[in-house]
Amino acid sequence: MRKSLIVLAFAAVAATTLQAADAKAGAKVYAKSCKSCHGPDGTANPAMAKMFKVDIKDLKSADVQAMSDDDLTKIITDGKGKMKPVPSAAASAPDVVAYLRTWKKTWKK
Repeated sequence: MRKSLIVLAFAAVAATTLQAADAKAGAKVYAKSCKSCHGPDGTANPAMAKMFKVDIKDLKSADVQAMSDDDLTKIITDGKGKMKPVPSAAASAPDVVAYLRTWKKTWKK
C-alpha cells in the first residue's frame, strides 16, 4: 500500500511538471503574435494605440500582473474590448502568461 502511494505521488508530480507552462516558448509566441501592439517589453506601442483609438495597458503594470493566470489566458483566447482573440497564441496561452509573469519584477508602482 505504501509503495502504491509513493508511485502515485511521483506520477502526480511528473504530470504537473509535464503540464507546466514554458516561459521561453511563451516569449516566442509573444514576439510573433503580441509584440506589434504590446511592444517588445510589454509597454504599449503608441502607434497601435492611436490607430485603434484605445489605451493599451502596460503588461508590466501592477494591475495587469495582479490578474489571475486564468483571466490573462481568457483575454488571450477570447479577446477583450477592441482586442480580438489571438488564435495563433491561444494554444500556447499558458506559455504566454508564464512569459508575462517574468516581467512581474519590473512592476511600476
